[in-house]
Amino acid sequence: MFEIKHTLCPSCSVGCGINVILDNEEIVGTFPYKRHPVNEGKNCSNGRSSVENIGELPFDSKVLGDVVGKLKSADSDKVTAVFSGNNSNEDLQAIKSLCESQGFNILAYADNLKNFDSVASYDDVENASKLFVIGNVLYENPLIGRRIVRAKENGAKLYVNDDLEGSPTSNIADEFTSLSVKEFIENNSGNFDDESIILFNSVDSFEDLDLIEGTGSKLLPVYSKSNSKGALNLVDAASKDDALELLNNTETLLVFNDDIVNEFDFDFKSISQVITFTPSKNDTTEISDFVIPIKSWLESDGSFTNAEGLTQEFGSVYESDKMGIVEIIEKINGDLEWFYELYFS
Repeated sequence: MFEIKHTLCPSCSVGCGINVILDNEEIVGTFPYKRHPVNEGKNCSNGRSSVENIGELPFDSKVLGDVVGKLKSADSDKVTAVFSGNNSNEDLQAIKSLCESQGFNILAYADNLKNFDSVASYDDVENASKLFVIGNVLYENPLIGRRIVRAKENGAKLYVNDDLEGSPTSNIADEFTSLSVKEFIENNSGNFDDESIILFNSVDSFEDLDLIEGTGSKLLPVYSKSNSKGALNLVDAASKDDALELLNNTETLLVFNDDIVNEFDFDFKSISQVITFTPSKNDTTEISDFVIPIKSWLESDGSFTNAEGLTQEFGSVYESDKMGIVEIIEKINGDLEWFYELYFS
C-alpha cells in the first residue's frame, strides 16, 4: 500500500518540506510538499536524493558498552564531541548536556561561518532592492536561489562575488567579481545600506564575518547542514583554525552524525580513538575505532532551525529498533547500572 509522509529535507539549512513515498513501509521516492511555505512545492536534486543515503548498520550493544567503558576512563579534557548541524535540536541539547556534565570539549564548526542573532528572512530577499551574494548560492542552495531570481525579476540590483565565472549565480548578476571577500566588501562600501541584503554560504576566513557584519546591511548566512543555525544558537562556532587546534589536542573524538573527515585537511588517524554515531557508512566510519548505528532523521522525531531562524518539527517516516542520539547519551551519561549489567551479570 502506498503512503506519503511529510518531513523536512536534511540537505542544507534552507528548511524545505519534502514528502517521502512508501510502498509497504519501504521508501521508494520523494515528492515535493506543495503547501510548504519555504520551498512552495519545489525540491532540488539534493532534496530528491536525500532518502538514498540511509544505510542499514547492525546494532551491537556490546560495542556501545565498550564505548561507555572507554569514555568512563578517558581524560575528559582530551575528549571532543563534534556538534554538527546534521542533528536535531533535541539531539544537540543532549550532546551539549553530555559534554557539560562530563567536562568534554565541544567542536561546533559550520564552514567557517558563525551565528548571527538577527538575519534577513526569505521574503526580505525576494523583496530587496539590492542583493550582495557571496558564493554560488543558486547552485548550492537553489531554493534560496529562487528568491534571488524573483528579486531580480522585481528590479533588484544583484552584485555577485564567486570564484566560478559562468556559474548560475554569476550568470544573472548585474555586477560580477571574483575577489577576496575583503576586497568585495571594500569595493562596495558605498553601495551598502540598511535596506540591502548580503547572502553568503562561504567566506575566505572567519575574520571576513566581522567585515560583512560591519556593512550595516541585513545578513543571511546559508549553511551546508540542515540544523547549523540550531547548533550555533546553542554553542559558539569555531573558526577553522580553532577547530584544527582543538583536534590537535584531542585524544578521543565523538562524531555524532557527521562526516568530519571531509571537513578538514587533518590526519584523523593521529587521534587515539574516533567514535562515530551514524545512520550510514561514510568516510569517517572508515577511520573510526567504534561505529554505533543510530536512527536516521527518517526514523526520528525532532526539529530543525533553518537559516532564517524558523524552527520546524518533523516526525518519523517509519519505525526503527535502533536508538537515537538522545537514548544513546542517556546510556553514556550515567547509566552505570546498564553498563555493569551488560558486562558483569
